[in-house]
Amino acid sequence: MKISELIRLAQEARKNAYCPYSHFAVGAAVVSKTGHTYTGANVENASYGLTVCAERTAIFKAVNAGDLELETLCLAGSDAGYTYPCGACLQVMAEFAPHLNVIVTDRGGHFKEHKLEELLPFQFQFDVEEKIL
Repeated sequence: MKISELIRLAQEARKNAYCPYSHFAVGAAVVSKTGHTYTGANVENASYGLTVCAERTAIFKAVNAGDLELETLCLAGSDAGYTYPCGACLQVMAEFAPHLNVIVTDRGGHFKEHKLEELLPFQFQFDVEEKIL
């Protein structure tokens, strides 16, 4: 998928953001190895810790569809600057795609590409096949 199309999908997803507290709308689009695209928007809550970011929404949709091999994620925020993932989202990305390509955009549609390893160099990983004693 072309980057311009991925940006468009993330910007379109941003329209569904529920952000009455921060007024910071974010949309995300994630593409899997199978070529499927999943989108998400941030959903805030009065109990702020219960807020869910756009990228986690998109990733969880992919996981719930059984599509676990993620390749690229794009973020589109409503702020003038580039929108980067928070630490919690970076760790969720590492769980499902430690080598994910992450595209961040600004309101004007300009973009920068990063590898997840650059944004989260010390990923917490656990071998789920190991038995805990």
